[in-house]
Parts: sequence; structure tokens; C-alpha cells
Amino acid sequence: MTEETPGFDEKPDVPSGATPDDAEPQAATPSTEEAAAPAGDASAAQLAGLTAQLDQVRTALGERTMDLQRLQAEYQNYRRRVERDRIAVKEIAIANLLTELLPVLDNIARARDHGELVGGFKSVAESLETVAAKMGLQQFGKEGEPFDPMIHEALMHSYAPDVTETTCVAILQPGYRIGERTIRPARVAVAEPQPGAQTVKADSQDSAEAADDKESGGPDEG
Repeated sequence: MTEETPGFDEKPDVPSGATPDDAEPQAATPSTEEAAAPAGDASAAQLAGLTAQLDQVRTALGERTMDLQRLQAEYQNYRRRVERDRIAVKEIAIANLLTELLPVLDNIARARDHGELVGGFKSVAESLETVAAKMGLQQFGKEGEPFDPMIHEALMHSYAPDVTETTCVAILQPGYRIGERTIRPARVAVAEPQPGAQTVKADSQDSAEAADDKESGGPDEG
């Protein structure tokens, strides 16, 4: 019976000519292609992720740009609207002020027509007229111009043989405007062509032409 010697461990048999290290199992070493494949997949996945993030950033940037452009357009519209309202309010205020001054200007015109615009009163009156003109006040209305119901107010009516259309024959009170806005129409006396005057004039013209043809021997005969 064999006795086991304590303190010695049994070792596997080693073939002759082999080192002890050869007896130990070696771990399988991955090849270069096998190691590169997972690394390539990881790089592709990372690139895809970065591309997706870039697309998201571009989309967000486009949306923010559109929001900024829309906000800028709204601001520009707001500025134009405020400026337009400011000008309109200014024009209304000036028109209201000058409307209140029209009776004063009428009195100045009557005083000038009667030769009473002299001395210090003349200087004040001319200064007032100059200031009103600088504020845009324009006077209109002349004798002989065609009657326009948009800017004229007819207070008197008559017929006249020497007019061919409704005509302002007298300016009873001048009109005033600011730019294209009429603040008071011109009050005028108008005259219309005499009833039947056009027919008589046409007959007279035909008779004169017939007399000329008769004196010239009539129309040429072919």
C-alpha cells in the first residue's frame, strides 16, 4: 500500500520535451479583423448619433430663425403703424386748429378788400397768414374754373350764354385744404349754359357752313 507524502501536490503529466507553460491552456486571442469589427460598428453608431443630433440642431435653428424673422416683420409693421397713426393724429390736430382760424382769415381778407389792412394790424395779419401757409394751409377757388361738387359749394345759380359747362362765376368765400384734404369747400356762384343755347349755336354753325359751300359753288361733282 502506497503512502501519500504530505505537502506535495500532484501535477499533471507533462510530455517530454515540453515546458510546464505548454501544459497550461491558453486563452483564445481574437484576430485583428474580429477586433476591428466591433470598433467599426461602434464608430458607425456614434456617427449616426452625431448626425441625428446635428439634424435636430439644424431643425431647431431653422425654427428659431423663422421665429426671429416673423418677430422682426411684426416689429417693422408695428413701427410703420405707429408712425402712420402719429402722422394722422398730427394732421388732424393741425386741421382742427386751422379750421378754427378760418373765420379770422376771412376777416383779414375782407379787411384787405376794403383797404382797412394797414399799420400794425397788417403786419399781424400777414404773419398769421404766413404761419398758416407753413402749416400746410392752401387756399383755392377761382372765377372761371369748372364747378366741382367735391371741392365747391354752390350758393347761387344762374344761366349764362357764354359758358359751355357749369362754371364758377363768383367766389363768395374761398376754400381751404391741407394737402389732399379739403377742410372747407369754396362757396361759389355758378352759371350753367343757357337752355337751348347749344341748339342755336349748332344751327348757326350749320348755316354758316352751308353759306360757305354755296359761295364756293357747292361740293365738287365727280
